[in-house]
Formats: sequence, C-alpha cells, structure tokens
Amino acid sequence: MKLNYNLGILLIITFFSNNITNAQAPVIEWQKSLGGTGIDNASSIIKTTDGGYVIAGNSQSNNGDVTGNHGSDDFWIVKLNSTGTIQWQKSLGGTNIEYANSIIQTIDGGFIVAGSSQSNNGDVSGNHGSGDIWIVKLNSDAGVIEWQKSLGGSSFDWATSIKQTSDGGYIIAGNSQSNNGDVTGNHGFIDYWIVKISSIGTIQWQKTLGGTGDDRATSIIQTIDGGYVVAGYCETNNGDVTGNQGIKDYWIIKLSSAGVIQWKRCLGGTHVDLAHSIKQTSDGGFIVAGHAFSSDGDVIGNDGGTDFWIVKLNSDASVIEWQKSLGGTETDLAYSINQTTDGGYIITGASNSNDGDVTGHHGIQMPKATFFDYWVVKLNSTGTIQWQKSLGGITDDYAASIIQTTDGGYIVAGSSNSTDGDVTGNHGSYDYWIVKLSPENLSTSLFNQNKIFSLFPNPAKENLTLKIEFFTPSQEITITDIQGKKIHSQKVEGLSTTINTSNFEKGIYFLNLIDGTQKTTQKFIIE
Repeated sequence: MKLNYNLGILLIITFFSNNITNAQAPVIEWQKSLGGTGIDNASSIIKTTDGGYVIAGNSQSNNGDVTGNHGSDDFWIVKLNSTGTIQWQKSLGGTNIEYANSIIQTIDGGFIVAGSSQSNNGDVSGNHGSGDIWIVKLNSDAGVIEWQKSLGGSSFDWATSIKQTSDGGYIIAGNSQSNNGDVTGNHGFIDYWIVKISSIGTIQWQKTLGGTGDDRATSIIQTIDGGYVVAGYCETNNGDVTGNQGIKDYWIIKLSSAGVIQWKRCLGGTHVDLAHSIKQTSDGGFIVAGHAFSSDGDVIGNDGGTDFWIVKLNSDASVIEWQKSLGGTETDLAYSINQTTDGGYIITGASNSNDGDVTGHHGIQMPKATFFDYWVVKLNSTGTIQWQKSLGGITDDYAASIIQTTDGGYIVAGSSNSTDGDVTGNHGSYDYWIVKLSPENLSTSLFNQNKIFSLFPNPAKENLTLKIEFFTPSQEITITDIQGKKIHSQKVEGLSTTINTSNFEKGIYFLNLIDGTQKTTQKFIIE
C-alpha cells in the first residue's frame, strides 16, 4: 500500500509541476553527523542499488565512527542504509594526505573512488612524486580494495570527478601541474587533465587542456553521443582557451570519445566565476552550476558578493538559453546540481547570506565574518525558484553534493562544525553531515484526491486533525513511519478527530483510516 501511494505522490508531483511555482520547502526527515574528533569532510554522495547511500570524503579521525586511519587525511568511505545507519565504513590511504572527491557505483555493484594521494605506502602504491591522482576500485561487500592506481607525474595531480563509461571503463577529470610520468602536453602551471582508463585502470588516453594560467576541471560527464563534457574554470586566454572575459571564467569543453576537442565555451564576466558541476539535460543541452562574483558579461542579476550562478546551455553550448544569479548580499557558493524528475533542478552549496533569495540562515552574524549554512535551492525547468532551504547551526556548514532520492525527496552531504540548530550528534570539529529531505510538500488539496478524509494542518506540529465524511464506531486510525513501522493508533472519535503529534520526530508519516477490511492511506509531514 505504501509503495503504491509513494508512486502516486511522485506522479502527482510530476503532473502538477508546471502549475506549482511556490511549493513549500521539504522538511528534514533525518540527519546524521558522522565522524570522529578530527576533521571529516564529505565530498560526494550517491544512491546505491539496495536503496541506501555511499559517501566519500576525507577524514583525519581514528575514533568515533572512523576506524583504520593510516595517518593524516585518508579517503573515508561510508555506506548507509536508507535511514542513515552505518552499514560499513572504510579508511583508505597511507601515512601522508589523501582526499576523495568523487565516488560512483559501478556496473558490478562495487564502487570506484577518485581523489588525490601524497602517500606511497599503506593502501597506496606507484606514486610518481608529490601528489597523484589516486583511483581505488572497491567491491560491494564492506569496501574491500580490488585494485588501485596512482596516476600523474612529479608535480601535483589530483582528480575531481569520475564516471563509468559505456565501454565499462572510466573517465576522470582532474588537474595537473606535471609534464612527465603519465602526463604530457602541459601548457603551463595548472591544466585540466582528462584521463580515460580501462575497467582495470590501464590508461587508454590522456589529455591536458588549458593555457599558461590556472585552469581547473571540476566535473565530467559522458554525453549521449559517447563523448565527454568537462566543466571547470580558466584563467588565461591562450593555449586551448579563447574568449575569457575576466579573471576566471566558467570553461566548458566538449571532447570526442577519443579526447579530441569538438567545442569549447568561456562563460562569465570580468571578475571570478567558477563552475563546479555540469549535467546533460533531458533535452540534450547542459546545466552548469557554480558561483560568480561578476555582474557583467554573461552574468545578470547578481545580488551582491558571490552568487550561485546557474547556466542552461543548448546542445553545443553556442546559446545560453537562460542564466540565473541566486543568493543574497554575502557569499553564496554552489557545488552540485542535478536535474529532477519533474524537469527542474536541485542545487546545493553554502551561503552566509540572509537576504535576497536566502531566508532562514542559522549562522552567527559577526562584524567581520558570518558563518555558512547548507543552502538548497529547487528551480523549475526555466530557472524560477520553487523553494529554498537553509540548513545548519550557528557555526560553519558546507554542502558539497545533492541527489534526488527514490521517494522524490533529496539527500545532501557535506561537512558541519555546528552542534545546534538542525545539527545533532557532532563528534568534534567538522563531521560529515548527511541530511535527508522529504519530497516537496504539496498543498493539502493535492493530497486529498480520494475525498474520503482530509488532514490538516499539513505539515503539522503539535496536533493533526482528521475530518471524515461518514463515521462508524468500528473506524480506527493507525500511523506508520516511512519505514512502515506502526507508531500510533487510536479510535476515530466522530467526524473530527484530533491526534496529538507533539512527540513525533520531524519527518514523513502515513495515516491509515481502517474500517473493517477497508484501509485508506494519506501522507502527512511533521515539521
């Protein structure tokens, strides 16, 4: 019954998406602080095929939730079930510094992680000097290493994004200061370094892209034609880079399946504009998220300081279909974007604004500094804000990754130094902070399709009122949580029944009206 009802809600969301322009922001279903007493920063979260989640980042801890640290920062991989309980965790690395930036589930059910390593011991072998791209293939059972590869040269090289390709191999977006070892063609200082590897980590081709300045790749995808699109930012206007409009621009490059440049585009204004996430959209175009300090050139509507800057491009990036600056008068930094099932977009990052588009900021306002919150923004297909949500406590909270969940809600990963507000369970310093948001709250009229009974207010806090059209003494109420566990029952008192919900935790619940063998279910939310 619950599965069918959830499917119905998703269909209702999709059907009415063009008519909802001011949907209520979702509520927190659950949140988890994960880590130890050191600094633990989450970079990437994915859904897994069993309905849970895997998070990748880095940890300095070796206590609390973290075991097996090899020294300094390690890759820290955490597997959660659907309700946020840790199923397994793994520290990967050596005695020096490792940062994990990207994780995906592979077609065999395992995982592959990309980041950087400065070690050449412990789990790490083959380091070329300084920092290398470090790729680790894990199995599906407790994260056992199947193979690992160090890729790079004698200078600093690091990976920011990895995807599995249609041939079973992997494409890696990273950056390199090297021009030896595995790296050829460096243009000067930092270049995009794009590496195609086989299913067992053998380099098939590599490409350095950039000019003589600081050019950094942040996100890569395989496109529907089998090629690749890379997003990042460029500083120069030479080498591979043309059309730079200022200090730093978004730099979007399309490569063929063999790594040949097919087109490229600089986007921005005269100041610093940094792209961090790109996805191909259902119409064959692209959506790019990052942040812009410019208020000229391609950037329109800056609210002050640095804004989330979202750009929708056509299929060859020749046309900006629309762009949006989102934020307030302080600093707003976007790091992750995905298209949602209704054709819109979900974005997350960090904000220390509390004006303009941003409301509900939790951080302390200080004369020379304001602490950051997670900031989550939902846009429709043309870039109009449908809702926004600030999440966190009074100190710093930085969101790095967001995905839509199978129930139509969202899950956000990042790091938090807070111990109050929305945040509980912090272990000390920065923890991974994982927040599960409910599906967007539709108006009560959309929930009451069956007309058998109505619930209000929805969302509720202290009390929920059930109103029915026909009363019989045999009717009773049961309430289940999102996992199907019964948490409350009582008799129907007449045409109107009040239910005390003051002891309910925030989240999604289902009220079942039972009359003999008939059961009717509706969803409600406690906030």
